[in-house]
Amino acid sequence: MARLSLPIQLLDPDLPVPRYANPGDAGLDLYARQSIMLPAHARALMPTGIAVAIPEGWVGLVHPRSGWALRHGLTHANSPGTIDAGYRGEIRVPLLNTDPTRSIRIRRGDRIGQLLLQEVARAELKIVDRLPDGERNQDGFGSSGR
Repeated sequence: MARLSLPIQLLDPDLPVPRYANPGDAGLDLYARQSIMLPAHARALMPTGIAVAIPEGWVGLVHPRSGWALRHGLTHANSPGTIDAGYRGEIRVPLLNTDPTRSIRIRRGDRIGQLLLQEVARAELKIVDRLPDGERNQDGFGSSGR
């Protein structure tokens, strides 16, 4: 497993510092900075109280929490969210209530996402007239499950 030193600025020192909940977990927990009632089918941009300096060659990916999704239908409107290495502002999470009838209460300090850090490759594009054949060619959207 790759190790990475991640500078973090605590914009709201009363919130918990992001952490891995269990050994071997991939994502650092992110916490809600505000309490809100999110109506059915509504969105809200939730600040997390932190900013990070992701090193060049890495990306931060913000994923929803599975428990919220299963129990309440809470997800992220842009899942996964991408935090580029050059961004230094507060991490904010666009929450989305997918439940058709119920509002969701989110309290300050609730875990509302997970930050995963991954190395990235930069592509060198090569324009071609024809792509090489692949196992699936142009078959997509469910074609591998036939």
